[in-house]
Amino acid sequence: MKKILFIINRKAGTDREKKLGNAINKHFPADQYSVSIEYLAYLGHGTDLGREAVKNGVDTVVAVGGDGSINEIAQGLVGSNTAMAILPLGSGNGLARALKIPLNVDKALGLIATNKQRKIDVGYANEHLFLSNAGVGFDALVAEQFRHKTKRGLSGYAKLVVNSFNSYNPSTYEIEIDGNSISTQAFLLTVANGNQFGYEFKLAPKANVFDGHLDLCVVPPVGLLGLVPMSIFSLMGNIDKTRYLKHYVGKEITIRSNDLKYLQVDGDSVPLTTDGTVNIRIQPAALSIVVNK
Repeated sequence: MKKILFIINRKAGTDREKKLGNAINKHFPADQYSVSIEYLAYLGHGTDLGREAVKNGVDTVVAVGGDGSINEIAQGLVGSNTAMAILPLGSGNGLARALKIPLNVDKALGLIATNKQRKIDVGYANEHLFLSNAGVGFDALVAEQFRHKTKRGLSGYAKLVVNSFNSYNPSTYEIEIDGNSISTQAFLLTVANGNQFGYEFKLAPKANVFDGHLDLCVVPPVGLLGLVPMSIFSLMGNIDKTRYLKHYVGKEITIRSNDLKYLQVDGDSVPLTTDGTVNIRIQPAALSIVVNK
C-alpha cells in the first residue's frame, strides 16, 4: 500500500477543505493508499515534515499551496527516495506551470495518482534552495517588500512594482559564470532553473528543470514605458529574442556588487548573509517529482 502525505498551506486559499478531502478520497481510495494530511504551522515546518516523511518511508509528499510552500517542502526531500507532487493552490504557481501540472484540483490529483516521476535539477543561491529562480535585482527588492504584505496575489504585486519602479536605481554587477567574467548594469538579474516566474511570465523561455544547467537572465535598465512591452514579450514567451534580455547559460555563477542588498528565491525574500556576493550553483537530478510528461 502506497503511503501518501498531503502537506497543506491553509494560507494558499485552501479554505475549501471538505471539498478537497472528498477529491483526495476519490483519487486515493483507502484500499490502495495510506493517506495522511498535515498542515503548515510555522516557518520551516514544511522542511521538517518533509524530512519526517523520508524517515517514515512515505512514497510521495504532495505540496498543497504555492511556490513558497513547495520550496520549503522540497528542502526536506532533496536527495531522498521520497517523491514530491504538486497540488497548485498558490497565486503565481510558477513551478506547476513549468511542469504543465493542471491548476484544476481534480485534474491535478488525477495526475498525481498516475505517479509518473522524473528527477528535476535544483538550484542553490548562497545555499538557499530554489526550484524556479533566484534574483538579486528589482525582483528581489519587490520580494522583500511583498513579504511584509498580508494580501497576496498579482494585483498587490503589480502595485508594488509600479510604486517602487521610479525610485529604483539599477546596480552594476560583476558576474562570473563557469569561469567567464561579465560586467553589466541590470534592472533584473535573475538565474532561472525553470522557465516560469508565475502568472505565465517567462523571463527564460528556454530554461528547463531537466537540462543540468542554469539560465542567467540580464534585463538592462529600462524606462517606465518599457515595462509594458517587456511584460508582453515575457507573457508571449519570446523576450529572449528582444533587446530587453541578455541570456547566458552555466552551472556555477557568482554575482558581486557593492549595492547588492536583496536576494529572492522562488519569489520569497531570504537574508543576504554574505557581503555583496551571491554564489549560485546547480545540483542536477536532485529531486524526484510527479510530472505531466
